[in-house]
Amino acid sequence: MSSSKTNALIYSTIVAMGGLIFGLDAALIAGTVDSITKEFNLSSLELGTAVSAPAWGVLVALPFMGIICNNFGRKKAIILIAILYVVSAVASAFAPSYWVLVAARFLGGLAFSSISLASMYIGEIAPPKLRGKLVSMIQINIVIGLSGAYFINYMIHSWSTSGAEWVTSLGIADNTWRWMLGSEIPFALLWFFLLIGIPESPSWLFLRGRVEDAKKTLRKILPENEIEPHIQEMTASVQKASQDHSMLSQLKELFSKRMRLIFVIAFALGIAQQTTGINAILFYAQTVFKQLGIGENAAFAQSVWVGLNSIVFTFLGLLLVDKLGRRPLIIWGMVWIIASLGVCSYAFKQARYTISEETIAEMSDVPNVDKLAALAGVEFENDIAFKEAVKEALGEEEAANHMAALQQSSTKMNAVLVLVGILSFVAAFHFSVGPVMWVLFSEIFPISIRAIAIPFFTIITSVTSAVVQWFFPWQLDNMGMSSIFLFYASTVSVGLLIMFFTLKETKGMSIEEIEASYTNGG
Repeated sequence: MSSSKTNALIYSTIVAMGGLIFGLDAALIAGTVDSITKEFNLSSLELGTAVSAPAWGVLVALPFMGIICNNFGRKKAIILIAILYVVSAVASAFAPSYWVLVAARFLGGLAFSSISLASMYIGEIAPPKLRGKLVSMIQINIVIGLSGAYFINYMIHSWSTSGAEWVTSLGIADNTWRWMLGSEIPFALLWFFLLIGIPESPSWLFLRGRVEDAKKTLRKILPENEIEPHIQEMTASVQKASQDHSMLSQLKELFSKRMRLIFVIAFALGIAQQTTGINAILFYAQTVFKQLGIGENAAFAQSVWVGLNSIVFTFLGLLLVDKLGRRPLIIWGMVWIIASLGVCSYAFKQARYTISEETIAEMSDVPNVDKLAALAGVEFENDIAFKEAVKEALGEEEAANHMAALQQSSTKMNAVLVLVGILSFVAAFHFSVGPVMWVLFSEIFPISIRAIAIPFFTIITSVTSAVVQWFFPWQLDNMGMSSIFLFYASTVSVGLLIMFFTLKETKGMSIEEIEASYTNGG
């Protein structure tokens, strides 16, 4: 590999580490859901608020990140994000109250714009033939972070229940969720120090009129004979657009008639990616697995498999994105996602719930447990009816404290089918729409409006993600798992139809060629 390609790979890898921090920050909360619910006595919507707080925070950050990265450069904006991650992780781990925890996670959400800025930066320094692979590294790092979070949570949970003396001395057993959230701190600090060594984006330098500085950066990432042609391409692209590069002018260009097809694709894909329900499954992983009646320890262990599965299929997607192309991965990936969600919905639809007399006898130390006697032998056809009956018998607080144990002993369902469906769904997402959406976002927007366009559509994605995360606990209490999976499958079906009729192939094309294809009817 040439030195220029090596440099492009190194810089891209460092910036893509933002995805790893994102994955850690997002998924560590999954292992703390029950603990923070009990500690702060949370309702389902309050829990949803704590989990989804970062997704709301990113909505505040993205418009400002567009201004910051336009005025101060991509590098400074990404370094600022690294600082926010550090502060958020520290504040989350030491949060003395529910609202401090929400505020700390909201602050972390300000840093979630690292994903859009990372794809922008990598898209601007990567050679066209490597762009798909390098941008996809963001998704690789996200799933490594997710998998790492599940493993860290499993490890800390195992320590907390081991009874070891060193665990007690460190306070892990009493502050398990704080150790889980605090485990992000060293990774965020490492990323901050590595970012200091990356160069500024040549596209940003060019747009600021610093052509010679742009050439210096290009010499690090391109062969000498490709520098002048690249400068000429950037010049032509900018000349096609308005010479006014203010935020208002870029927004006008984004909503212009020539950008209509790109707008429709980005809008539909940004929504469809999140209405798969991926973040509900990933951020509430242990909660979802407890619905199978497999118990707390098994739920933590199964979450690790979800993470490993994500890594494997993201790597496969990374290897194939520039071979198979963007369109086949998006279209067939959505078909795969819909089928997997359908399997999960069917399996939960067939589940039955029956409390035995033996189970009631084993819970003799639970207050009001005798009231469960009326439910002994009664078969419930869905999880909602079962949970409501238990709540009515024991009361809200006691039901919440013992629901996992009751589900473990009372659930009769094909748990293997659900596990296969969930793993298949996670695989399909990380093989297709997960990484490929960010590849498309880094390609389909002209460089003259990219600093506004990518954050704008990331806002669309983030709003959808926030709503999905926020309402999942409520859906779990009011809709049940079968209906939730069916709802996700239905929304993805709409996105599939739009992508089928609008999405064009872009593999191997320069950003300028892609722009011509979408705006000139090419």
